[in-house]
Amino acid sequence: MADVAALAGVSHQTVSRVLNAHPSVREATRDKVLAAIEELGYRRNSAARALVTSRSATLGVVTTGSALFGPTSTLIAVEEAARDQGYFVSVATLRSYDTASINQVLEHFMAQGVDGIVVIAPHDAVAAAVESFRSPVPVVLVAALEPSSADASGPSTLSVAVDQRAGARLATELLLDLGHADVVHVAGPQDWFDARERLAGWREALDAHGVRPARPRECSWSAGDGYAAGRDLAEAVAAGEGPTAVFAGNDQLALGVLRAVWERGLRVPEDVSVVGFDDVAGAAYFVPPLTTVRQPFAEVGAHAVAMVLGSLAGDTVATRRIAPELVVRSSTAPPRPTAR
Repeated sequence: MADVAALAGVSHQTVSRVLNAHPSVREATRDKVLAAIEELGYRRNSAARALVTSRSATLGVVTTGSALFGPTSTLIAVEEAARDQGYFVSVATLRSYDTASINQVLEHFMAQGVDGIVVIAPHDAVAAAVESFRSPVPVVLVAALEPSSADASGPSTLSVAVDQRAGARLATELLLDLGHADVVHVAGPQDWFDARERLAGWREALDAHGVRPARPRECSWSAGDGYAAGRDLAEAVAAGEGPTAVFAGNDQLALGVLRAVWERGLRVPEDVSVVGFDDVAGAAYFVPPLTTVRQPFAEVGAHAVAMVLGSLAGDTVATRRIAPELVVRSSTAPPRPTAR
């Protein structure tokens, strides 16, 4: 930095102001400093900066050890939002959700001296472990924490999430408004917050329309489980006893249902309508293109980072819920007039 200042003919403080985009620097001075930086190939030394500021400019991010679309998309969004704010990201993955494994990951970040932590693993065991961990830095959990898990002032751990329940209501209400009287839910694993919230939203929509919900089919998040559930549903549909519409807990489950229905010689949406959740890359190219609920992952990531940085700055930070978007494609249609 001293070399840059000498070459540009300015003070060390002026170089610092240019690097931090301070508005009080004249344009001509800024150009001289930037030219000196370019000529010398100067790069900030993050370790030296940490010694001065007592901040590492690094956020720890905990995520699942799988390639699930939601957590992976959120991780990408968090990293981009952190980089935009001048922060580095250190990532740790969880292969199991026991308390010891989660504490080990959190302690790993404490040893790195991270300024804050974002946890992208919306699972019961993870939330419980994070709640019980005495963290000296802000922690934001990307999960749809249920109201029942909080007192009047909200959860002790900050959280940000897409409103999963509202998304499930949008999906179910679409099918009901199309005229379907029997909407079956192929649900995700119920130890995940998102899966439970989607199940609750499905039930709320049916209750609001005076429809008695059938028992949901609980699965993992995999297309294979969706296929197994879809085979049973397709047999019932072929026998005239099945549903006319299916709301799947995610797009992978919906993909499995579509395959099972096709194998049975049935058609979507003529024989049964199918809705997914996530809007994965390629959902518009399923056969038929899948109606689904799109999650704004970039917005989630930006809010998660803003919440950590706001907490570091001493601001009052509130839990956030972000509205999803229903994307209607050709996997949904009104039931046939002859359908029961």
